[in-house]
Amino acid sequence: MSDTVVYSQPGYILKQQHYRETSLIIDVLTRDLGRLSILAKGVRTTKSKTLGLIMPFTALLFSFAGKSGLKTLIQIETAGIPGSLSGMTVYYGFYVNELVCNFLHKDDPHPDVFLDYQTCINRLSQSRFLESALRVFELNLLDNIGYGVSFEQEIKHEKPIESGKKYRLNNKEGFVEDSQGFFSGSALLAMQKREFSDPVVLNEAKILMRSILDSRLQGKRLNSRSVINSIVKRL
Repeated sequence: MSDTVVYSQPGYILKQQHYRETSLIIDVLTRDLGRLSILAKGVRTTKSKTLGLIMPFTALLFSFAGKSGLKTLIQIETAGIPGSLSGMTVYYGFYVNELVCNFLHKDDPHPDVFLDYQTCINRLSQSRFLESALRVFELNLLDNIGYGVSFEQEIKHEKPIESGKKYRLNNKEGFVEDSQGFFSGSALLAMQKREFSDPVVLNEAKILMRSILDSRLQGKRLNSRSVINSIVKRL
């Protein structure tokens, strides 16, 4: 049986690694096929015109062949105007890439995650509302892969979340009313609407996302987060 050939599939490069002397294996998030590993043969030679296009955070079109497992790159081209991240936004971008690599299985299509990723990278490239862009992506990612929690109803008594009350996260499954809880009902309702104009909401969302993500990662550290934290401490 001949290889399946896919042409001009929209995607973004998440990470890459050297393969033999002249090639790369690139991990790609595609719109219709999910995460894929693609072998880019000979792109590390001095004559290669492809290497300059293999960069993260840029919308690309991939053509490749292969039935399963490792695909083989046929062609790569930019999809419109190349995006660019600089300064701290580069590290935020690598953080988003690391989340995708850790939480999405290969060959498992998630078009909603792709669109959320694209939106997040575009917001980061504009260097505006960086923290809120990350929180929205994290929340949507968890929802799309089945790890989301309800911000509308507390789980013990199945009552609606109320803005004037306090809540605690219960075993990453949902929220329980608790007068000593850290999370305010008003912040949880704002998170449900993805509204982060209030710094208090943004701070509570950051703490919540770290708790849930760390629990789901089961002790695995995110390298990009460690780098970001070390840079922030030096500022």
